[in-house]
Amino acid sequence: MPGGHGHGHGHAHGHAHSTPEGQDPVRVGAVARTALTVLLVLAAAATVFGLVRYWPDGSAGTTRVGTSDFAAPGVTFPLGQVREVLPACADGQEGQEGAEGSDPDAPTCGALVVRLEAPSGGGGGAPTVSVPVSPVVTGSGLRAGDTVQLLRTPPAGGQPETYAFMQVERGAPLAWMLALFLVVVAVVARWRGVLALLGLGVGGLVVVKFMLPALLEGQSGLLVALVGSSAIMVVVLYLAHGLSVRTSTALAGTLLGVGVTAVLGILAVDGARLSGVGDDEGAALASVATSLDPRELLTCAIIVAGLGVLNDVTITQSSAVWELRAAAPSMGRRALFRSGMRIGRDHIASTIYTIVFAYAGAALPVLLLLFLYDRPLLDMLQTESLSEEIVRTLASAIGLVLAVPATTAIAALTVGGADPAAPVRVADPAPEEDTRAARRMRREAAGS
Repeated sequence: MPGGHGHGHGHAHGHAHSTPEGQDPVRVGAVARTALTVLLVLAAAATVFGLVRYWPDGSAGTTRVGTSDFAAPGVTFPLGQVREVLPACADGQEGQEGAEGSDPDAPTCGALVVRLEAPSGGGGGAPTVSVPVSPVVTGSGLRAGDTVQLLRTPPAGGQPETYAFMQVERGAPLAWMLALFLVVVAVVARWRGVLALLGLGVGGLVVVKFMLPALLEGQSGLLVALVGSSAIMVVVLYLAHGLSVRTSTALAGTLLGVGVTAVLGILAVDGARLSGVGDDEGAALASVATSLDPRELLTCAIIVAGLGVLNDVTITQSSAVWELRAAAPSMGRRALFRSGMRIGRDHIASTIYTIVFAYAGAALPVLLLLFLYDRPLLDMLQTESLSEEIVRTLASAIGLVLAVPATTAIAALTVGGADPAAPVRVADPAPEEDTRAARRMRREAAGS
């Protein structure tokens, strides 16, 4: 892919755009290039204005989150090391039946024996406690030596302190997976993969530092999503694929796809009468973040959900048109568009599979419940939680599909027009071949 703008000039057609792989230069139409530049400059200016206008001041959202009690006053979350994992209790067996000669309160099944970490002050020893757990936790592969987090309720009303299981500390395996991912990307994709990871990090900062606090402060979910998505795409595309007209074409198609997704998301949320509170997490968020409109959050989620796949198809379409122009400089723009769309249709088909199966994998427990419940399928699909996912998936998919012809058309208009005098690149032609066929191909391409 090109790493930057070409600096040569074509004859009366515009600027030349060269690729680092030594391919033939691709001329860029001067008028189309100017129009594309103006469009992206206006979009960048609107993005910067939106970031400044809606950047959170850190007051309302931070205070609200900080004063929202996750648990009762005095409750702490100590860490401890698992000493023993007792087997799950059989049907009808009580988990607090003490064995003969042992502590009558010690559990014999369905519990973890955990040694708590010593207090940071060093005073006193580290106690060992038993906490009941569900059979799901017992059968998860938890073993002695693992670290878990407990919930400690302080003594109250003459009752002693109690402990409950919270979660397993999974920092180490998650860190190993992340490290493996970074190494694989860097080794296989090399410098371009490193730049893509850097862009991903910048995108994460935009989400954490701008989008989430702005939503908590009650800003419009639509505007926050549009501004944040635009900022993310500018950074990600140019970092991963370089500053070039080809990348700018993909960016223009991406922004159009984001706009289409936003419009469809607004219409779908309103038409389906979605509240934005489709699960326990949504209800908990609505209860603590009172200034956050759940419907605005859902609209924002619909727009952000399709960014990654949208970026994939637009950069592919832009690159396809560029390569087609380099291979067939005599091809007319209409033929160029049709050829690009043949590639785009294949990409659309494979991307639709990706979207649907990615959702199916994430929602497999929900799909199993649909299979088991004795309720009509259409009734289940109209529940709040499933309707949200359906709207999110379909709005993103429609925006993605429409971005393919839009990007292809922009790219076909941006590259230089047909050059009938240019040779048609074919696979290793023999010198003695009759060139009339090549001339005929050029005439047909120019006439199309």
